Amino acid sequence: MAFTGNYMCTSFKQELLQAKHDFTASTGHTFKLALYDNNASFTASTTDYTATDEVAGTGYSAGGGTLTNVTPTTSGTTAFTDFDDLTFSSSTITARGALIYNTTAGGGSGTTESVVVLDFGSDKSSSAGDFTIIFPTADASNAIIRIA
Repeated sequence: MAFTGNYMCTSFKQELLQAKHDFTASTGHTFKLALYDNNASFTASTTDYTATDEVAGTGYSAGGGTLTNVTPTTSGTTAFTDFDDLTFSSSTITARGALIYNTTAGGGSGTTESVVVLDFGSDKSSSAGDFTIIFPTADASNAIIRIA
């Protein structure tokens, strides 16, 4: 089954209320972004990282890349957080979407708790070049993770 949209994972929402995720920049948990092909089957009920249908290629390692946290903040009645852009350098890969997940043991239900599923809308590729994930502006209307 192909990607079918962007989702904040339901397990993540519950784990937030249990204080199991820390996005603070210098002292928070470690979050990663893994890339997947169009055969990946993710929904809001996705709970953990999986290697099934993860992309493979030059410049990309299983499990994806480590994200740099941007400390959460608020604007009006919306809380939000973001990550610095992530680049897989000199890579040859094709991806349809991604999974952001928490790799800090004890962060949630296991050691690879899903946070959000990202659908790129179509295949994105690099050929012996940089594959860059550009996160949206970190504000109340656009940040990758927003709670209003």
